[in-house]
Amino acid sequence: MEKPELTNKNIFPTEEIIFSQIGKSKILWQSLFEYIHTNHLDLLEQWKYYNDGKCWLLKICKKAKTIFWIAVFKDSFRMTFYFTDKAEQAINNAPISDELKEQFKNGKRYNKIRGLSIYFKYKRDIEYAKSLIRIKLSAK
Repeated sequence: MEKPELTNKNIFPTEEIIFSQIGKSKILWQSLFEYIHTNHLDLLEQWKYYNDGKCWLLKICKKAKTIFWIAVFKDSFRMTFYFTDKAEQAINNAPISDELKEQFKNGKRYNKIRGLSIYFKYKRDIEYAKSLIRIKLSAK
């Protein structure tokens, strides 16, 4: 498994640093955050260095509820959601790839939740992310 970038806890992840790592995926990053800043003004962004993973992660929250996490990789970035079983039908009906649906269906369980991650490589990944954000925001 590829290791995330941004592993120096003394260097806060600025846009310049992020873009230097994600390369051509910069346009996907910008599209994703343009969508978030336009359509979800109540979402908060929090960068934090996590000692367990030895890297910086961006946590996106609505009040106390975590919506998703972002990790930066060389030439890409990964968005990870955690859903309960209640979201399974919504995920199965969502306009996302069969691979993402299978990832959730067969994903490792952490108590009552399962993770679902998108590695951003293609423009369609933005649409998948939008669908999953909507599901996460509508979950009780």
